[in-house]
Amino acid sequence: METMKAVRIHQYGGPEVLIFEDAPRPVAGSGEVLIRVHAAGVNPVDWKIRAGYMKDLRPYTFPLILGFDLSGVVEAMGPGAGKFKIGDEVYSRPDSSRDGAYAEYITVKEAEVAFKPRSIDHIHSGAIPHACLTAWQAIFDTAGLSAGQEILIHAAAGGVGSFAVQLAKWKGAHVIGAASGRNQSFLRELGVDEPIDYEKTRFEDLVRGVDVVFDTIGGDTLRRSWKVLKKGGILVSIAARPSADEAAKSGVRQAYIFMTPNGTELTEIAGIVDSGKLKAVVETVLPLADARRAHELGQMGHTRGKIVLRVA
Repeated sequence: METMKAVRIHQYGGPEVLIFEDAPRPVAGSGEVLIRVHAAGVNPVDWKIRAGYMKDLRPYTFPLILGFDLSGVVEAMGPGAGKFKIGDEVYSRPDSSRDGAYAEYITVKEAEVAFKPRSIDHIHSGAIPHACLTAWQAIFDTAGLSAGQEILIHAAAGGVGSFAVQLAKWKGAHVIGAASGRNQSFLRELGVDEPIDYEKTRFEDLVRGVDVVFDTIGGDTLRRSWKVLKKGGILVSIAARPSADEAAKSGVRQAYIFMTPNGTELTEIAGIVDSGKLKAVVETVLPLADARRAHELGQMGHTRGKIVLRVA
């Protein structure tokens, strides 16, 4: 069996359980493509899986390769796969039930793969799929955000939030974004119409009657968000399940979503990137062998944009 370099975990735990080692090189099955990974994005879901927080939702088999954000080049195709050819530059958010992208190679279902944006490199392409699909599915597929509406985005400078801001502006919405004081100018750069420094001001003292609240934090931030929505508005969270009782009491709607891999939406997103209306913000790039450091940085919770591992 051919081998490759990968970062695997053999048990749940802290960043120290991430081991850079040899692992079996995967073989593309029916309807799959084998991708030579050039860059792998690092997301909060990675360290949550590593720490064991997700084990009740989905059982994992060890050893496990993490990482569900990638950009790379098609190396081979399995039986029945015909959308791509060897040498195509692609990106993907693969199904998290399989081994991930902290590795030199990964197999992915063809339906979860799209041609990467032509205008940017693999590092920036690898930062897009998971966070951007999460934002897309929250504010468009779930909330139905449209031109002329108002949206409040919490953690607007983060990985998901920074994409949500740009997508909402592309759609023609009025964007209110909350972030720390150090990120206020960055919010303006992203296109936020009304930046809020949550370290100085409670957002509910400034905001009223928005159509959509996009919550990526949960807890007290979610609970305080009900009062800023207009009647019939919607609170969408990716951090915690909003209370149906509170939504009914406030005369609004609520939703809690998990991102679903979607190659068709990634194709549309690539077009927006190439049009110049959407960019990936990458704060830190580390070699694959330094995945442990990437997790340490990510868990601090103050990353502006994304952390990406360089694989090739």
